Amino acid sequence: MDRYAGAGDEAADRARQQERHYQLLSALQSLVKELPSSFQQRLSYTTLSDLALALLDGTVFEIVQGLLEIQHLTEKSLYNQRLRLQNEHRVLRQTLRQKHLEAQQSCRPHNLPVLQAAQQRELEVMKHNVGMTRPVRKRLILPGNPRKSTSWCWG
Repeated sequence: MDRYAGAGDEAADRARQQERHYQLLSALQSLVKELPSSFQQRLSYTTLSDLALALLDGTVFEIVQGLLEIQHLTEKSLYNQRLRLQNEHRVLRQTLRQKHLEAQQSCRPHNLPVLQAAQQRELEVMKHNVGMTRPVRKRLILPGNPRKSTSWCWG
């Protein structure tokens, strides 16, 4: 008798799963109707049915969850790289300012204009070098994750 009860539960589970499959298939067909006709032609009933089955068993959700985790880790890494680079640049500017101040304090007044001109050139070279690292970093990031590189702000 228990054997028949178990079979009834299995039949009910299969019926629920079949109903859920039809619901997902119907929802996918509705989404496909909103696409341009050139895309609609590429998505056959069999493809949509297979996709509904993949959604039904949770595989797609596991993949998406894994991709989201990878995206979050990548974003965190890029953010940390950006902060580290900004900090390095700030330290470079502070060090250069301190060096210039010390040089100006120990400079004789008649050499001060020459020193200031040289310091200005040195500051411009440093700004140019810092500015050059930005496009290089962006290009390094672009191939792996184009969306991130365009949204990554180099403050």
